[in-house]
Amino acid sequence: MYCYRKVTDDLYWIGANDHRLALFENVHPIPRGVSYNSYVLLDEKTVLFDTVDWSACRQFLENLEAVLDGRPLDYMVINHMEPDHAASIEEVLIRYPGVKVISTEKAFLLMGQFGFIVDDNKIEVKEGDTFSFGKHNVAFVEAPMVHWPEAMVTFDTTNGVLFAADAFGSFGALDGRLFADEVNFDRDWLDDARRYYTNIVGKYGPFVQALLKKAGGLDIKYICPLHGPVIRKDFGYFIDKYDKWSSYEPEEKGVLIAYASMYGNTEAAACLLASKLCEKGMTNVALHDVSNTHVSYLIADAFKYSNIVLASVTYNLGIYPVMHNFLMDMKALNLQKRTVAIIENGSWACKSGTLMRNFLDEEMKEMTILDEQVTMASSLNEGNMADMDALADRIIESMNL
Repeated sequence: MYCYRKVTDDLYWIGANDHRLALFENVHPIPRGVSYNSYVLLDEKTVLFDTVDWSACRQFLENLEAVLDGRPLDYMVINHMEPDHAASIEEVLIRYPGVKVISTEKAFLLMGQFGFIVDDNKIEVKEGDTFSFGKHNVAFVEAPMVHWPEAMVTFDTTNGVLFAADAFGSFGALDGRLFADEVNFDRDWLDDARRYYTNIVGKYGPFVQALLKKAGGLDIKYICPLHGPVIRKDFGYFIDKYDKWSSYEPEEKGVLIAYASMYGNTEAAACLLASKLCEKGMTNVALHDVSNTHVSYLIADAFKYSNIVLASVTYNLGIYPVMHNFLMDMKALNLQKRTVAIIENGSWACKSGTLMRNFLDEEMKEMTILDEQVTMASSLNEGNMADMDALADRIIESMNL
C-alpha cells in the first residue's frame, strides 16, 4: 500500500523507511533505521528526483504509481549514483520506458558500470545548466566528492527547493514525520546527523565548504536530502552545524576521553580524569571504551568536541590495536584542529604515548598535543595523582586560550 507526503506545492516525498538494516554501508550501526528519500514533481511534465535502495523498491514503486495517478513519468533526475539511492533505476526504466534520465557525465558512466542501460533516454547536464518542466525551472549545481565524484544537487528556482543529494542527510527512519520541525531535532536527531556527516562525508570538508558557498547564493526555502528529515525552517542552525563540521572546527568546548584498556587499569585512569575535569567545572565530557564503542560514534564525538584525550595501554610494544584503528579512522576522515592529551600505560616497555604522539605529529593536520602527559606503570599510584590534576588543569586552560 502506498505511503507518501506532500512537501510543498506540486512536490511529494515518495521514499521509504528501513528498520531492518543493521549496518549502513555494511559498516555503521543504525539502531534507529534509515530513510531513503525520493521526490516527485507534478508539473506540466512529471519528474522523479532519485530512487531508493533495492530493499525499499517495492514501497517506492507503489508510492510512485499512486502519486502519478495514471500520468506517465516524463523525467528522472539522478543527483547521486550510490546504490542506496540509485539501485531502483532499472525498475523505473522497465515500468516507464519513455522516461528521460537527467544526470551528469560521470553519473552516466557509473550507470553503465552498474548495468543500467539509458543510452537513448539520457540528457547530460553540467554546472550551470537549467531545465524547465513547465512552471518549475531547475538549475543544476555540481557537488563533486559530496561524497562521490559524480554528485550534483538540483535547485528548483520556482519554489526554492534544493534537492541536496547526500548533503544535509542523517541516519534515522522518518516514521511519518517528514520535516525537521516536526521533531525535536537537537535532542533526537542531531547526534545521528553528526554521525552520518562525519563518517560518510567528513573526509571531504573542502568540497562541502565549496557547496555551502554555492548554496549561499540561492533563495532556499526547502532542503530535501536523500536521508533524514526535510528542512524548511531554522536554516541558520543547520548551516552552522555543517559549516563547523566541514571546516573541522569544534562544535563545542568539551572533552572526548577515548580509552583502550586490557584489564581495567587504563580505564580507571580515564575515569579518574573525567571525574577531575567535572570537579573543576568542565562537565561536557564524553567517555568511551574504544573496545566496546563502534568507531562511528568515536568519530562523531571527535568532530564534536574541542579536546581529545587518548588513553592507551601498550600492546606488543605498540599502540593497543583498537586505539590504533581509531587513530587511522581519524586520519582517514581528515580530522584536524583539535587539542589532544595523552595517557599511556605499560608494564615493562611503555611505548603507547610516544607512538600516539608521533602519529598525531606526522600523520594528521593541525593537532595540538599538550606537553602534560600521564605515564602509568601497570596501574595508577599516588605519584600519578598530581600528574592527573595537572593534566585536567591544562586541558581546561587550553580551552580558554
